[in-house]
Amino acid sequence: MYSVVVAALGMLSTIEPKLAIDAYSPISDNAEGIFAMAGMSHKILERTDALDAAGNTSVSSGKGFAIGSATLVSLALFGAFFSAMTMKSVGSATLKMVEEVRGKFNVIPGLMEKNAKPDYVICVTICTDASIKEMIPPNSLVTLNPLIVGICFNVAGNITAISPK
Repeated sequence: MYSVVVAALGMLSTIEPKLAIDAYSPISDNAEGIFAMAGMSHKILERTDALDAAGNTSVSSGKGFAIGSATLVSLALFGAFFSAMTMKSVGSATLKMVEEVRGKFNVIPGLMEKNAKPDYVICVTICTDASIKEMIPPNSLVTLNPLIVGICFNVAGNITAISPK
């Protein structure tokens, strides 16, 4: 996740020159049209063709840059959200465990002085239940997300197009 965030920051740190290059593309596109409408010589039109090609290339690279940086940022945000859900689950399970241990210190005499043996069964049960119940939302997010996106955007999985005949 750290490398994804660093890559996204690297792409976004070069946004100023990229925007300047993207601003150049409509100028170069319009130059060819102006010279063609003015009836200039073919020698000038050959030069504006090169400018037009440069403008089209900068537009394409700008779109690719925007898509790439948006993908990296959304991936980083999605990963941060999934990590936050997991940490919340671990935190609530830890809170239950701490409450149980504190209760055991009050119920079992001599536990604080290490004269009595603690009851580990309830603590193991809390850990087991929490690992199953608390991890359902993060796991559901990861497993159901592709299905929900596919259904919402009406994308059908076409396995026959991928597999050889």
